[in-house]
Amino acid sequence: MENNTAKAPKKKVGGCKSGGCSSGGCNRMNTYDWLSHRAISDDHFKYVEVSFKKGARKDFYHNPNPNKFITGDHVVVTSNAGKNVGVITLSGELVRLQMRKKKVRESEVEFKIIRTASERDMEMLEEVRSMEMGILVRARAIVRSLDLEMKIGDIEIQADKRKTTFYYTAEGRVDFRELIRHYAKEFKTKVEMRQIGIRQEAARIGGVGSCGRELCCSSWMSSFKVVTTTVVRYQNLAINQSKLSGQCGRLKCCLNFELDSYLDALQDFPKRANTLKTKAGNAKLMKTDIFKGVMYYFTQTEMGKRLVHPLTTDKVKEILEMNKRGEYPESLRDLVIVDIPDTDDEAFDFDSVNDVIDLPPEERKKRRRKNRNRNRNKKKTSGNLSNRVNQKQGNTQNKQKENPNQKKKTNPNQNKKVNPNQNKQNDAKKDGENKPNSEQNPANKNRNRNKNRRNKRRNNRNKNNPNNTNDSNGKT
Repeated sequence: MENNTAKAPKKKVGGCKSGGCSSGGCNRMNTYDWLSHRAISDDHFKYVEVSFKKGARKDFYHNPNPNKFITGDHVVVTSNAGKNVGVITLSGELVRLQMRKKKVRESEVEFKIIRTASERDMEMLEEVRSMEMGILVRARAIVRSLDLEMKIGDIEIQADKRKTTFYYTAEGRVDFRELIRHYAKEFKTKVEMRQIGIRQEAARIGGVGSCGRELCCSSWMSSFKVVTTTVVRYQNLAINQSKLSGQCGRLKCCLNFELDSYLDALQDFPKRANTLKTKAGNAKLMKTDIFKGVMYYFTQTEMGKRLVHPLTTDKVKEILEMNKRGEYPESLRDLVIVDIPDTDDEAFDFDSVNDVIDLPPEERKKRRRKNRNRNRNKKKTSGNLSNRVNQKQGNTQNKQKENPNQKKKTNPNQNKKVNPNQNKQNDAKKDGENKPNSEQNPANKNRNRNKNRRNKRRNNRNKNNPNNTNDSNGKT
C-alpha cells in the first residue's frame, strides 16, 4: 500500500547562522523597517543603506534602479579600490531619515550598486571571511616585532582581495609607515589603517555582557555618550571597578539609561542634610534609598556602638528647620521612625536583644614578635651543637681507654710505695663524681665521711708499724 501521508516541512529555527533568522541576530545594528507593514509607497528614493561583514560597517550607495533592488538583497557595489559584496539593510524613505541623522548629504554619496551578487561572488566572500583570522594573527605578530604601541582589533578584507582595512586602537598618534610596508609585502594588497576607540573595538568584536544579553554597543547603539563617576554617585552604587566596567574596560554605557529617573527622584530629597543636631548628639547620614524615600542616619553610644535610624524625607526636613531656629530634638528615637518590613516570615522562639545589651569592646592580646622566637631557636640550636661536640670528645676518650692494642707508657724508674687503701679511696671518689646528683643525698655524705676517717686510722697504723711494707705492684 502506498503511503499517502506527506511529510511536514521542517521549520527554520530563529538564531545566528541557522538560515531562518527572524530576529535579525545574524546581522548587527539592524534598523526596523516600520514602513514595510503599511500601505505607503516609498520606493522612489534612489539611495540605499548597505552593510558589510554582518553589520560591522554600513554605508550609503546610489541605487540606479529602485524597483530592482530591495531590502535583504546581496549586491555588488563599487569602491575606491575594486568591488565589494554587501547586503541592503534599508531602502526607501527610511534611508532619507537615516542620512539626515548621520548628517550625510546626497551629493557626498560617490559609489553605487552594480548588480545582484551571484553564487561565485558569495563563494569569494566566504573564502575571504575564512582568511581574516589568520591574517589578523600575523598582523599582530608584525606589530609586536616592530615594538609599536598599538593593538590591531579587527580587519576587513574586500571581496575581490584588492584591499584590506586594519582597525587599531592606540593612546596617541603612531608612525606606522614602516608597518604599512611590511603589510603590503606580506599580504600583497592595498592597506588602509583606521584608528578607532576602545568602545568601537568592543562593538566590532561583540560579546555577551554581565546581564546575559548581547552587548548594547554591538546590537543597537550607534553613538556613545560619556560615562563618568558622577553617574555612579547619583545612583548610590559602590565604586567597584570589576562590576561597573564593561568588556571594553570603561564604565558601562547602561549606567546612563536610568540616570534621568534617579535625578527626578532626588528632587524630593533635602539638600545639605548630612548631619542632624540633637540633644543626645549629632546624627550623620549613612545612606539613602532613593526610590523608597528613606534616609538612614546613625548615632554613636558611649560604648562606641552605632545605632541606625531610618527617617522619611519629610521628617528630615522638619528637623533641619528646627536646627535653623536653634531647636534640637531630644533624640531620633522619640521621632517617628520608619518601620522596615522583615523579609523573613519565620517565627523565632527568642526575643530580640538589640539596643538592650551593650557588650564591652573586645580586648585583643598583642601578638608576640617573630624575631623573639627566632632568637630563642638560635640559642637552642647553639646549645645543642655544643653538647654534641662534648659528647663526641668524650666518646673519643673512652675509645682510647678501651683499645687493648694501645701500649701504655710506663716509667721504669717509678718504684714508689703506694698504699693499697689509697687506691680504694681514689676509686670511691671517682664513683662519687660519676654518680648523678639524685644519688648524692645527705645520708651518703655521712657514710663517705666515716669511710675517710677509717682510712686515715689505718694509714696511721701502717706508718707506726715498720714491718708492713708495700711493693710497687701493690702486693704486701
